[in-house]
Amino acid sequence: MSLSFPAARRSLSALAVLALALPAHAQNKLDTVVTTATRTPQRLSEVLADLTVITRADIERQAAASVADLLRNNGCAEMVRNGGAASTTSLYLRGADTRHTLVLVDGVRMDSQATGGASWQGIPLAQVERVEVLKGPASAIYGSDAVGGVVQIFTRKGGGKTSADLGVGVGNLGTRKLDGGIFGGTGPLDYAVTLAGERSDGFNATLDVPGSFSYIPDRDGWRKHQASLRLGARLADGQRVEGVVLRSHVNGQYDASKSQPQNDDRALQDTDAARLSWTGQWTPALQTQLSYGESRDRYETRPSPYLTITHVRNLALTGSYLLGAGSQLNFQAERIEDKLENSGLVTAGVGKRHRNAIGAGYLFNAGAFSLQAHARHDDDSEFGGVSTGTLLAGYEIAKGLRIVGSAGNAFRAPTLYQQGTVYGPDLSQPGVQALQAERGHNVEFGLKYGSGDTEVSATAYRNRVGNLIVFGAAGSCRSAFGCYQNVAAARLQGLSLAGSTTAGIVNLRATVDLQSPKDAATGQRLARRARHTATLNADTALGDWLLGAGVQASGARWDNAANTRKLGGYALVNASLQYRIRPDLRLQLNVDNAFDRETSTAYGYASTPRTALISLRWSPQL
Repeated sequence: MSLSFPAARRSLSALAVLALALPAHAQNKLDTVVTTATRTPQRLSEVLADLTVITRADIERQAAASVADLLRNNGCAEMVRNGGAASTTSLYLRGADTRHTLVLVDGVRMDSQATGGASWQGIPLAQVERVEVLKGPASAIYGSDAVGGVVQIFTRKGGGKTSADLGVGVGNLGTRKLDGGIFGGTGPLDYAVTLAGERSDGFNATLDVPGSFSYIPDRDGWRKHQASLRLGARLADGQRVEGVVLRSHVNGQYDASKSQPQNDDRALQDTDAARLSWTGQWTPALQTQLSYGESRDRYETRPSPYLTITHVRNLALTGSYLLGAGSQLNFQAERIEDKLENSGLVTAGVGKRHRNAIGAGYLFNAGAFSLQAHARHDDDSEFGGVSTGTLLAGYEIAKGLRIVGSAGNAFRAPTLYQQGTVYGPDLSQPGVQALQAERGHNVEFGLKYGSGDTEVSATAYRNRVGNLIVFGAAGSCRSAFGCYQNVAAARLQGLSLAGSTTAGIVNLRATVDLQSPKDAATGQRLARRARHTATLNADTALGDWLLGAGVQASGARWDNAANTRKLGGYALVNASLQYRIRPDLRLQLNVDNAFDRETSTAYGYASTPRTALISLRWSPQL
């Protein structure tokens, strides 16, 4: 059995309308404190931007294969993957390219200066406490990369009485999972240590389709190993220091060429991040944080010899000062250093650059009216200065119902690979200029309703991204095959609907995205973006049982920029069943793609078939 997208879309839309119209109950999620929207703590009810929060409970209930799957399942982004959970993965936030989403893990910037954007397949999930997804440009707060939005991932913390968390799971496709952690604190100290491992025999990631050069009828498995350590200490009242270290290793099989089926081709992805921070509450009005972070993204293929390593260093001073009732000033000073090691670089295989930035924000709240203004200037060592700004306003037209609007711009700096290889501009030629930053200009308008545990939002947006860097015709570089050039522009516009509520004993969450991401010059839809996507998730507790189900639906997409090769739409059904054996012991069954729908998000590559995972989780107090 499978569901067509039109039928699924009609069902999802009807269910979403029903879910959003239901009355509220119990817990007030709007009191949740978030930081991504302004880089300072805010209650969710005060956020003017389009922000989604995914909690640890959501993560455990859904048992997603990766961070990318988690975001797709919750309607935050479209996902494209070349095979299984260890394969190259892209996420499109509001139709923007994957390189236009800034990814932070505990405040550490994750990026690849070879491909541009974070390597989603290498970001660990087992250690994640929550995820905040900010849709819309945020360069006025974070600098480069945040053209489409920001995804900030927070790992698990310790504190209080010592506790443990141990999970073990087995499933079809030869999947085995094991993760564990110890969390606690004593006196002024707190700690959290986690370890995780996963193995799977996988499935055949490639399809036997016309033009496929890599189809090999075998199974492409993967292995993942992850670890994290967090230590914190309260030095005095209002003074806290913290250190975080995490590492992830992914070893995935892939089919490189059907002419060499005997090869055991593997992609090795190592993701490392570390951060030290000192937070000080100097007076009731003044708070600062000084932080230093490093990340490393290492990607290697074997036996074909390819290796690229990106290092990112980030030193930042951020803070806030309360000017008076309902009035706050934010400030920041930051230095970001990028380094790329890649044999394709003409500068002895190593490229470097840095950016210095200063910024400020003003937050004002006077009863029903809210206003936020953010501005930032980044000075890049390669292409000079970029100034960005965002203005947001909101007005409560009825109790719990606000009208909001914003306008702002953003940018993405060219990667060191685009600048520094033979495909980058040859500045020795007359009239050839260095690559410029890609620029986004966005306006949006929305309605937000929140009361109790009910949240509803509708956001209409239009984002024009210019100076897009594409691989175009030869002539401006030293390669005869083609050159990177600033020649394209995209128009991203659409309507996002989201809501959650509780109807009796059933928790409901729904999203619907209607979008039109197009090439501004040709009018063609951008590759691998659907016009319609939707999700619906529901769960309910019946005594010691917790039952859940969800649907992710996507319309048809074009696989190429010329819009000549079509990828069909799909609707996938997931289900979960959890039984509480005792307060600290739970047994869980997760079935994803329950009807074994055959889908493809990239031409020539298969998506994950039906999977079933049985897991046991023990969370004792020690």
